[in-house]
Amino acid sequence: MRPQLLKVPIEPGHSFSVRRDLVPHVNNRWHFHPEVELIHFKKGQGTQFVGDSMKHFKAGDVVLVGSNLPHHWHFDDITDMRVAHFHENFCGEPFLHLPENLLLKNVLDRAKRGLQVEGEARRKVAGLLEKLLEADGMHRLLLLMEALYVIAASGQAKPLSSIGFRHNFQEAEYERINTIYEYSLKHFKRPIQLEEIAAVANISPNSFCRFFKSRTRKTYSRFLIEIRVGHACKLLIENNLSIKQLCYESGFNNFTSFYKYFKLITGKSPLGYQREFTTACTLKKVSVGKRGKYRA
Repeated sequence: MRPQLLKVPIEPGHSFSVRRDLVPHVNNRWHFHPEVELIHFKKGQGTQFVGDSMKHFKAGDVVLVGSNLPHHWHFDDITDMRVAHFHENFCGEPFLHLPENLLLKNVLDRAKRGLQVEGEARRKVAGLLEKLLEADGMHRLLLLMEALYVIAASGQAKPLSSIGFRHNFQEAEYERINTIYEYSLKHFKRPIQLEEIAAVANISPNSFCRFFKSRTRKTYSRFLIEIRVGHACKLLIENNLSIKQLCYESGFNNFTSFYKYFKLITGKSPLGYQREFTTACTLKKVSVGKRGKYRA
């Protein structure tokens, strides 16, 4: 099936869409739409593609995806997420150009590369999306603007896609990229030869190399390494395997290359990454416990 512009349904009487998704394979392909997308993964994990960015996502993540920016979430398991879709000018074109809305206009411009929301801003936006599910009337607009303001004012939103990412793919190119992504995610635990993936894309090996790099701004070998490191991050978080075991389980054929590429891509050693995640979880539990104590 040829990929098409995704049509986001909007209920009568509303200017934008907010929903809860429990089915992990809804729109589970490389797609785009004119609406800006704000998404919170309450449960679930997998591989996230936004423009030419590829990384592991997990429960708690919040992402803002700009208008017509290609994206795709490949889920490993069950999911529970909140998703808002809205046009950039959801309050009218002149509204964005008011001097008071400079921050709002700026964050929507930055979202054209995709933004990963982190820190306290992530928690606040997740809470606002939860409220949006039940809100109606003007309250909906106020909550959405508040969520965008939190992202804009926090300084805790990091761009995902590179500045030079090409947005204007031809329609058939989306189908080819989606096929490459899906095949790679299915077979990354074993070596994938250039001739093999070129045959999947239905082009010659030389043409494949040019095509893939021009559309993603990275080589296919780099792309495969990023998938493998992302999977290793997932296994480290689950903490069920030794470092040596997860090295081979992630598709690396020796520990030296695993360690080298893991640190190159994440900026941390595997054990350092695992310790950081464990510490963050411990601090979060302590914080939640304290808030519960004060409420009591």
